[in-house]
Amino acid sequence: MTGPLGGFRVIEIAGIGPGPFAAMLLADMGAEVIRVERAAAVRGPAPDEPHPDILRRGRRNVAIDLKHPDGVATLLDLVERADALIEGFRPGVMERLGVGPDVCLARNPKLVFGRMTGWGQDGPYASAAGHDINYIALAGALAHFGRVDAPPTPPMNMVGDFGGGGMFLAFGVVCALLEAAGSGAGQVVDAAMIDGSATLMTMFWSMTQSGLHDGSRRGVNLLDTGAHFYDVYECADGEYVSIGSIEPQFYAELLRLTGLSDDPDFAAQMDSSRWPELKQRLAAVFASKTRSDWCEIMEHTDVCFAPVLRMDEAGEHPHHRARHTFTEVAGRTQPSPAPRFSRSSPALDLPPAHDGQHTSEVLRSWGLDAGRVDELLASGAVKQA
Repeated sequence: MTGPLGGFRVIEIAGIGPGPFAAMLLADMGAEVIRVERAAAVRGPAPDEPHPDILRRGRRNVAIDLKHPDGVATLLDLVERADALIEGFRPGVMERLGVGPDVCLARNPKLVFGRMTGWGQDGPYASAAGHDINYIALAGALAHFGRVDAPPTPPMNMVGDFGGGGMFLAFGVVCALLEAAGSGAGQVVDAAMIDGSATLMTMFWSMTQSGLHDGSRRGVNLLDTGAHFYDVYECADGEYVSIGSIEPQFYAELLRLTGLSDDPDFAAQMDSSRWPELKQRLAAVFASKTRSDWCEIMEHTDVCFAPVLRMDEAGEHPHHRARHTFTEVAGRTQPSPAPRFSRSSPALDLPPAHDGQHTSEVLRSWGLDAGRVDELLASGAVKQA
């Protein structure tokens, strides 16, 4: 594998959402990641076309029955050869399966054991069910998304599952791998979406305690759609543009290109008492032209402007084409690995795999005897698609 994490081996216990996203990020950076599925998930031979779930990209897939004694033994054999393991079950599930951190670290003292949960491994909510919306609600994040005098608006599941979850799990695993390279000792990484979501709010804790953000209200502040110069506006064709003219020089450019430079009402940029009125007036200006008209006027200026694109539009934008922000793997368009590297660039060389597609191949390549692999297949401890 190419990429800065080339040479590291990671086991992903299959799950949904943030765990697979973390595994994808590690694989994108060149780590050899194998995804371990339930043997019962294998229904027959793997189809010729890749699995439709793009989050599975970049790794081979093994099917192991963790309720079979030989299945548990097989996973522990792989653990001996791995640098890290990540899982996303509720606290205690891995322990009940016989593959908890104590058992795994006893087999491989240098192992990094990454755990992804919503509430964390301990605390009053630790064993409760939940989803992204619940985690960001309790973290104090959800209350601040939305328009003034309207209910909170969940930002899809990007803040809890992916930003506060999978990103922090991947970051934590890499940090622990770096530490293990020096200390020779592995450890458990407790990545909780509630913790990561709270951390994403750090700047707003600072602004609120400094009097720069009204933490008791949403939609009235500088960065939460309160300001007329930091918002999205509907255009004549029903499409939208985004404006982020915070700095005085950028605000001056916004006024110039909207024909409002000489309007005294817009002079006091930071007078928040005027923002609602000025927003209405600016909305009328943007509604007078189409999105493409505003692109011709404001693109490549210092307004801090961009059209609001849908996913089906973003891949065709010239800037993304120039940077190869999106790529196509096995006929499916998807975001390219990020960030970029000047020397050790990663490559997408494995399309999303089906359950158990590489069981025999992986077990042999990770050092299990061919005869032993045949025995495991015959017993049902592992399964090949």
